[in-house]
Amino acid sequence: MDPFIPQLVYIEPKALEYPLGRELKDKFTKLGLEIRETTSHNQVRGIPGDNELQQYRNAKSTLVVGIRRTLKFDTSKPSAEYAIPLATGCMGHCHYCYLQTTLGSKPYIRTYVNLDEIFEQAQKYMDERKPEITRFEAACTSDIVGLDHLTHSLKKAIEFFGQSEYGQLRFVTKFHHVDHLLDAKHNGKTRFRFSVNSRYVIKNFEPGTSSFEERLKAARKVANAGYPLGFIIAPIYMHEDWKEGYRELFERLSEELSGVEIPDLTFELIQHRYTKPAKNVIAKRYPKTKLEMKEEERKYKWGRYGIGKYVYPDEAAKDLETTIREYVQEYFPHAIVQYFT
Repeated sequence: MDPFIPQLVYIEPKALEYPLGRELKDKFTKLGLEIRETTSHNQVRGIPGDNELQQYRNAKSTLVVGIRRTLKFDTSKPSAEYAIPLATGCMGHCHYCYLQTTLGSKPYIRTYVNLDEIFEQAQKYMDERKPEITRFEAACTSDIVGLDHLTHSLKKAIEFFGQSEYGQLRFVTKFHHVDHLLDAKHNGKTRFRFSVNSRYVIKNFEPGTSSFEERLKAARKVANAGYPLGFIIAPIYMHEDWKEGYRELFERLSEELSGVEIPDLTFELIQHRYTKPAKNVIAKRYPKTKLEMKEEERKYKWGRYGIGKYVYPDEAAKDLETTIREYVQEYFPHAIVQYFT
């Protein structure tokens, strides 16, 4: 899979007051991309398309270069204390993704150029909590690796936290374009995680992302570069023969990582869930999806902001958790399962 190149670029005029903004404009001009001006990354208009579906698909290949004005970081439990806002939006087309609703009518990709201000705010959060370690998640609202070959914002963040005393960085990706990150001075303070899943889930629900094989080769490179490594299995989905499918996942994972020293391997396990608004949006954007979302087969669970989500019933969820934990223990006995949710 080739690295992402946007088809259309919008730039906030004030973004050109920052070195990264000017650098990106020069880069995209040399690539011959169409560049438009927008007053705000929150108010992008004129994305082409004859209907909502076409506009959505074009938005997923549109990049907006802007300034992050809201510097109050969201929380990011259970993986970290805070979400560090380097980018918003994703070029992938994962049917189940929660960004379908959290980004609403703004599915275009945004990158923020005021990195020094973002890092200064991160430092304030670290200072408030020291001597405790403060963890920052860089992939809450985007797949930052899929964009970073263009911006190098993530690489700068890795090196910023590499020099910090009380900070750690975390992010997860479905993309394999990691070569420019391998020489970053991370000093062991960035955990690099890859999202992996059964063959069925990747084939049917994760178009526009790197293949499983590409992700695993990238994980091997990352481990050899000395990064703490982890895997997120999400969403864990009860498809036909799901136990065999997830066992095969661990077999392939074990084979690819054989001979690689990974002293602190972690797994995070997240069962499939959806909200009613998400179900409606997914049906519009991916009308032929095989993703099963039958409320009568799920348990309703209250979520943040009063929006409930549908998860697997308790017995099914326990089966999922027990099965995957057993696979972790069998294939990676020294790994840590950080949580199941």
